Amino acid sequence: MAAAVEKAYEMIREGIVRGAYAQGSHITAQSLAAACGLSRTPVREAMRRLAAEGLIRFIANRGAFVSRWREEEVQQIYELRLLLEGFAAEGAARRASPAQLAELAALAADMSRMVEESGTDAVEAIAEYNSRFHRLIVQASGNARLQDLLGSIVEVPLVMSTFRRYTLAELRRSMGQHAELVSALEARDPQWARSVMSAHILSARHTLLAAAPMPQPE
Repeated sequence: MAAAVEKAYEMIREGIVRGAYAQGSHITAQSLAAACGLSRTPVREAMRRLAAEGLIRFIANRGAFVSRWREEEVQQIYELRLLLEGFAAEGAARRASPAQLAELAALAADMSRMVEESGTDAVEAIAEYNSRFHRLIVQASGNARLQDLLGSIVEVPLVMSTFRRYTLAELRRSMGQHAELVSALEARDPQWARSVMSAHILSARHTLLAAAPMPQPE
């Protein structure tokens, strides 16, 4: 049972993150179970987990819906990212191992290569690499509690399909920030690392909010 719940959770969550289940769309345990090849019992449990993370919302007498993120909520999420990921970048500058630095440099180089070779057609792969890049910085900070706090917060911009909204110029800017962040970490300069991370997050927030209108508070 536990394995089935985990499988359902991962499959549904990936569908939400990748946009297969659009924001605001109605989802049912029956349809999700069919898509996952599972029974409805583990799917219902997975849906409860996703609701606890804020990715699904249950509405009385209406059912389950993929969450729609309002502008105010996105602003709050990015404020948290500024604080927490900036702190993580500082910690990573102090504590990242040579192996972690090498992996971060490789991820940054791979993302830049994908942008130059495929441009905006590579957004799905870039989004996955970007998620790995940010998670690794948090891991490299050596702060286990910080990893717990960030958790789904780092994934929310992917739910919003941030990279699908980027122009080629914006993708190149983001990749340049990744490269500079790696340089700051390799230099063991916490202030430089935090500054680059802050600029990276602020520019992503601007792109996301400028690209398309979002629901306002009701």
